[in-house]
Amino acid sequence: MFNRKFSSLFAVSVLALAAACSGEDASTGPEAAAPGMSTGDETASEEKMMADDEALKTMRAQFAVVEMDADTSFLSDEERQVVNKLNQVGNLMSDIYLRQRSEMNPAWRAEIEASGNELLLEMFDLHFGPWDTLDHNKPFYGDMEMPEGAAFYPADMTKEEFAAWIAAHPEDEEAFTSGYTVIRRTDDGGLKAIPYSEHYREWLEPAAQLLREAADITTNESLKKFLSLRAESFLTDDYYESEMAWMDLEGPIEAAIGPYEVYTDGLFGYKTAFEAFITIKNPEESAALAKYKDYLRDMEANLPVEEGYKNFKRGFESPIAVTYQVHGGGDNVPGVQTIAFNLPNDERVREAKGAKKVLLNNVLGAKFDRILAPMADEVLIGDQAALLMKKYMSGETLFHELSHSLGPGTIMVDGEETTVNAQLQELYSAVEEGKADVMGAYNILYMMERGDMPVAEKENFLATYFVGLFRAMRFGINEAHGQGAAFQYSYFKDAGAFEWDTDAERYVLDFAKLEQAISDLTRDVVVVQGDGNYEKAKSFLNTYAKLDEHAEVVIASLTDLPVDIQPVYEDEL
Repeated sequence: MFNRKFSSLFAVSVLALAAACSGEDASTGPEAAAPGMSTGDETASEEKMMADDEALKTMRAQFAVVEMDADTSFLSDEERQVVNKLNQVGNLMSDIYLRQRSEMNPAWRAEIEASGNELLLEMFDLHFGPWDTLDHNKPFYGDMEMPEGAAFYPADMTKEEFAAWIAAHPEDEEAFTSGYTVIRRTDDGGLKAIPYSEHYREWLEPAAQLLREAADITTNESLKKFLSLRAESFLTDDYYESEMAWMDLEGPIEAAIGPYEVYTDGLFGYKTAFEAFITIKNPEESAALAKYKDYLRDMEANLPVEEGYKNFKRGFESPIAVTYQVHGGGDNVPGVQTIAFNLPNDERVREAKGAKKVLLNNVLGAKFDRILAPMADEVLIGDQAALLMKKYMSGETLFHELSHSLGPGTIMVDGEETTVNAQLQELYSAVEEGKADVMGAYNILYMMERGDMPVAEKENFLATYFVGLFRAMRFGINEAHGQGAAFQYSYFKDAGAFEWDTDAERYVLDFAKLEQAISDLTRDVVVVQGDGNYEKAKSFLNTYAKLDEHAEVVIASLTDLPVDIQPVYEDEL
């Protein structure tokens, strides 16, 4: 996150820009809520916008533009044709996700484009809308706040209204809480669920056609099966069989395409966002890490919790793929870039086959070189800053993803079977991301204890892990990964795992206390999830998911470093 002090450096400018660009009073109706520029005083509006170009430049500087070259020389002509088809599907996922954030986005983008303000248009495209994803989704064009539920629900719908509707219409519960429906108002002011396949048909039908064309081209039977089944999923909203087929995917093309993560749904965490990761696999690097998936059952058994909180029902297949991303789409494109993912999220698939861990090595490497390595000198005292190793950024990333497959998933609450996600609702993403972080660290320490990683590098790992928390907190503690990092930081502070050197204005780690705190926090967050108690989870986040003045000082000192990267990919290989 930028801390509150850092945010305030341009908050006034952003508000001024919003005022310059806003139209009629947003309370007068849905059309008036669009942050247009027809204020009746075009000259004054243009002057205000020009005066705030510095704010936009500051925001732009937070992302380092990186040309993402990847070695594709080993792909056959057939494989290149398939990848190029999939890249087109990725662009359609972007068209959908732009509208999942707000269905006004296309109109707003057209307004900005017509204004001729190229910097403002660039920022809009970078964030997929007029809200700064690094600063609590504050508007930088117009004054409309981003609805908590994005465009998945009516903007004026409350959680209470949603719950009351289901209580009065229990037959609607499955459709309303589905990850593959949007909620809209009926003509009489009620609520209804509309399947994704219907609501986004304009983009899903051509996407399905492109997937079929790619399936016709490829001679890779596992890829042909996945692409054919995923095309059908787009038209039926039934993703189970295609998710199962994705787990069995073999060959150099590793493509995850569809509705997956629920981060954008800040109201309930029910609704999935469309995205695409088009990657090519490095077989040698994947083989080198494959052994760790065989330890998942041992990692589950080693969790520092009572047996009832451990989960041996999930499958432990969990293939690992080390890849190089060649194109993105949808939720994968705007704002902070993903360096690895762990899919699918369907608990039925996870219990049958586990989940696949995919590392995006070129994205991760760019972030280490441009952000994490230079950040260490601002976070830790000199001798500890020198301990950072790129291999442990990769290692923590891998074990973070492995840890998504560990701990509670399907649970029993009040005698009924449910899931952690369903119980924790919008709190789930932050709790789960923080859990995966700290459990990933716990499991790397376990690998060192077993002799599968060099115990002599324990301090290198712990220093790299701690600095990584600041990289995530700069995303904003309203964002799941940033909030998860913040609760780790505060928990470690309470455990005495670090001290603040007043003279150096840097942290000094107590490695022994940090190691113990990692174990203790792993225990506590697994219990929070396993209990499935919303209020306890909320209390946990309220207690720990915050920054102190020292964290704010450090984050404010990082303004010369980009917060993240903006990768540039080619549409065709």
